[in-house]
Amino acid sequence: MKKPGDFGLIQNMKTSAKKLVSEALNMPKSIRTFAAERISENPLDANAELSPEWEEEVEKRCRELDEGTMKRIEAEEVFTKACARLS
Repeated sequence: MKKPGDFGLIQNMKTSAKKLVSEALNMPKSIRTFAAERISENPLDANAELSPEWEEEVEKRCRELDEGTMKRIEAEEVFTKACARLS
């Protein structure tokens, strides 16, 4: 039986992750959005807590989105602009 430190097991996990990402990227935008939101709601470190300042900022941004006072920008546009600035 392979142990977590075995290269073969790690290689299989990398292959599985690549396959999962590839399949996810071929799904309709609405399904990718749903999956991304669910994944982002589950922190990698279950014990991690937001600082009070970040909690306040998150609440502020959610409130602004609900009130319609914050302009939504598609992620693709944000990443395109960020990549252009970094180039």
